[in-house]
Amino acid sequence: MNDDQNERSTQQTINMMYGTYADVIFVLFPFVVIGMQKIWMDQGKQILLGPDLSIAAAILGGLALGKFVLGLITNGELGRFKERIVFFIALTLLLVLGPAIMLLLLITASPDGVPDLVAFVQPILLIVAISLYTTAVSVSNLLTRPDRYLVADSQDESVSDAGEGEGSRELDLPVREGQGTESSRY
Repeated sequence: MNDDQNERSTQQTINMMYGTYADVIFVLFPFVVIGMQKIWMDQGKQILLGPDLSIAAAILGGLALGKFVLGLITNGELGRFKERIVFFIALTLLLVLGPAIMLLLLITASPDGVPDLVAFVQPILLIVAISLYTTAVSVSNLLTRPDRYLVADSQDESVSDAGEGEGSRELDLPVREGQGTESSRY
């Protein structure tokens, strides 16, 4: 029976991976078409120096934020993971959305031309956006999947970690002599 569960979990993970990369492909499709058109017109350098890659990174960053928030609000019982999810939300804002929007504004408003450094920064930004989006989908699916062992393992972890799960831990007060342990635990 355990092998059957592992097989289903593996199949769900593979399906999730295909679905996630299908999303990424659909987001990147118009930008690939625009890039092919620029190459056809012998403007290949404009692919890296234009705002298109920043736009794609911003779209994927926004989708990642949506998935992280979905994972955060879907199940109130999983609130002990909120610090981790909020960390990924902040990381997405810091590493993807902020730089993508700034680059987009600077590239479109620059009358003198774009520095060559942008040709290196934008592809890296897009790769980080894709990575964070796939992480967001994985986290969202893990938190919304009804796996009993995930919840059981995380309960043990929340009791041992000092910064997590404060609402789910018991307050352990010292016991006075002559009192039972039940009256000292809240």
